[in-house]
Amino acid sequence: MSYLILVRHGQSVWNLENRFTGWVDVDLNENGRNQAKKAGELIKQKQINIDLYYSSFQLRAKNTMKIIQEKLDDFKDVQSAWQLNERHYGSLTGLNKDEMKQKLGEYKVHQFRRSWDLRPDPLDKSSSYHPLNIDTYKDIPIDKIADTESLKDTYERVIKYYSDEIENNLKNKNILISAHGNSIRALCKYLFNLDNNQISKLEIPTGNPLLIKFDNDNKILNCEYLETERAKDLLVY
Repeated sequence: MSYLILVRHGQSVWNLENRFTGWVDVDLNENGRNQAKKAGELIKQKQINIDLYYSSFQLRAKNTMKIIQEKLDDFKDVQSAWQLNERHYGSLTGLNKDEMKQKLGEYKVHQFRRSWDLRPDPLDKSSSYHPLNIDTYKDIPIDKIADTESLKDTYERVIKYYSDEIENNLKNKNILISAHGNSIRALCKYLFNLDNNQISKLEIPTGNPLLIKFDNDNKILNCEYLETERAKDLLVY
């Protein structure tokens, strides 16, 4: 038996401002730091020894993990992977979601946010928001950095990394992943075998650990959000 804990980073500065963030490397705000502290406390209450820690490359996920580890008093190395990054929102990056609803219509913005294979227009490579111009990503091969992504694109990079680097460790280890709304949605689609319609409805709350229990054959036994008052419908279990 083993456990996988998925944590979407705590609320970020741009979450609060309701902006499309994607690969822009913004940090947590005060509420986000408090959410991460609460997440660490809830995980500690479960008395689960975490063997392996994984995070995206992005500051908001890394700092969420750092705060959780402080609460757990456990400072094992964290494996950071760009493949666990948030979806790249292309030309929508940095824009306010409500303003874009007024400009493009609510349905069109919903399509951009939740459709399976629709990509926003590419982000201009000269933009300061483009990952090519952000120091965090300077060591990622240029051919791996997209100008825009659909959820399908995000799913493919997240699940390849998960299958290659993480999944086999679940046979005998407990794992915690700190990542993002869309990278965790991708993992949930894979783990719970959700169809393309179901994944469009899946909401991932910030800073609320999703605890998934596996049997010895890597089959899911049950799952639960640890902060029940902020839990979202998992569409399964």
